[in-house]
Amino acid sequence: MSDTRKIAAILVADVVGYSRLASADEDRILARLRALRSDLIDPTIAVHNGRVVKRTGDGSLIEFRSVVDAVRCAIEVQNGMVERNAGLPPERRIEFRVGIHLGDVVEESDGDLMGDGVNIAARLQGISKPGAICLSEDAYRQVKARLDLPAIDLGATQLKNIAEPIRVYSLEVGGAGQERSALPPVADKPSIAVLAFNNMSGDAEQEYFSDGISEDIITDLSKLSELHVIARNSSFVYKKATVSVPDMAKALGVRYVLEGSVRKAGNRVRVTAQLIDSSSGGHVWANRFDRDLSDIFAVQDELTQEIVAALKLKLTAGEQDRLTPRRAVDVKAYELFLRGRELSWAATGTGNIAARDLLERATAIDPGYAAAYALIAFTHVVDYSNSFSSDPERSLRTGLELAQRAVAMDEEEPAAHWALGVSYLWSRELDRAQAEVQRGLALSPNSVEFLLLKATTQTFSGDPAGALETLDASMRLDPHYPEITLQFLADARFSLGEYAQAIAAIEQRLARNPQSETAYALLASCYGHLGRLEEARQAWERVLQINPSFSVERRRRILPFRNPEDLERRVEGLRKAGLKF
Repeated sequence: MSDTRKIAAILVADVVGYSRLASADEDRILARLRALRSDLIDPTIAVHNGRVVKRTGDGSLIEFRSVVDAVRCAIEVQNGMVERNAGLPPERRIEFRVGIHLGDVVEESDGDLMGDGVNIAARLQGISKPGAICLSEDAYRQVKARLDLPAIDLGATQLKNIAEPIRVYSLEVGGAGQERSALPPVADKPSIAVLAFNNMSGDAEQEYFSDGISEDIITDLSKLSELHVIARNSSFVYKKATVSVPDMAKALGVRYVLEGSVRKAGNRVRVTAQLIDSSSGGHVWANRFDRDLSDIFAVQDELTQEIVAALKLKLTAGEQDRLTPRRAVDVKAYELFLRGRELSWAATGTGNIAARDLLERATAIDPGYAAAYALIAFTHVVDYSNSFSSDPERSLRTGLELAQRAVAMDEEEPAAHWALGVSYLWSRELDRAQAEVQRGLALSPNSVEFLLLKATTQTFSGDPAGALETLDASMRLDPHYPEITLQFLADARFSLGEYAQAIAAIEQRLARNPQSETAYALLASCYGHLGRLEEARQAWERVLQINPSFSVERRRRILPFRNPEDLERRVEGLRKAGLKF
């Protein structure tokens, strides 16, 4: 019988952190896997007309008649795993990553499947979050009208060993929301997510402007202690997603959703906005603002005040003061600031150079623009901490001086205190960094940036248990938290000597960013402390593949630990593994 080429719906699944689970108790994990297959997985595959092509230890390759069958099967299994993991500590949970693709495969004479269709499904599995399902665009197109599920558009993604980028969608079911739902509930106060406002200007180049206005509204609302405000990072996830407002609200853990649009033409701007109560689907408030472009700040101020009134929030005197009309900024300077801010968040060497150019042009137009100086300061400190600069010490000094200038210009500007806090942290002035965090959180209680800075400062100061509490608070405000949050989580766990939990956090980070040298370096140290020498060696090899000039001595020099022993424990793990560095 000859090989057959065909189009097939392919599902690839894998156990998250299998080697970690197996090293703890291989017999038990194998017994649990066999029980899961007989009780849950195989019967579900059969119900949805699937064919198990092969199993490789902890992984499975399954063919389905349709993508709808494959997705329904995956959802049932992932939801079933939530029940089976209930009550188990994180280090004993079995969780699956799933990738699904519709594509070209070759069926060999023995029934095995080969080809790009299989390879793409396997790569999608590799980038899936634990408990989630990643679909290629070809697969998603088959199910988006058939299944009532929130899908997150992850955009065009370069998958390993796949020539062209592929648009990827994530269905976060089962355990993907488990870490968030396990967090303590939000205090009894109104909760809101501000979605990215639609760019209605007819020019894709103007997207930065509509995004910037949305981000500024989030920043303004974040100043209110009586409101729980979801971070930009999470609310903007739904920018391209075809998800209903109730589904978005449920996924983000909020009652209210603000959506709107911006149309910019010549020297005129139109902003429309509507506040939706997801519990009823009804409009709480809606308005349209037609103004001169120079009035854009007045529009933002009025919009925020109207939301406060619609939600009947009781503001403190300080909060009311902070929502009074801000100082006027030249519109050209503001546009340069928005573009520079977007580039600076990427925290890359080339992005920092481009961001500084735009932000310095903004300060040339408006020399009193404190927020712009704060971002310029931040780019210099990032250059220092990531070795982007040819003169790192000078970059750090410059960042500190500019951040101090920004605070002197506007003591009420949260971004200025944040940049100064980051500068003090890397200057090893931890008490001053903590003071800036306290001031920043007083000005902006919902700021995830300040919470992450607080957690990092706590870990470096020798309070990793406090850092874990702070990270819990940040993840409630940013349920789609960036992967760097998982590094901070791993660092705190490591400092507590909880190496298995640190490994679990690092594995989650590496699933989202397999090119993080700092993640692999900490992973190697964790394995060293646990006596898992071969895994430590493999992790260290990945560090040097990613960055051949990675230097432990440089890390020792720049990481601002208050207690040198905290850093030496990280080095000691590498020594225990017998690694040369």
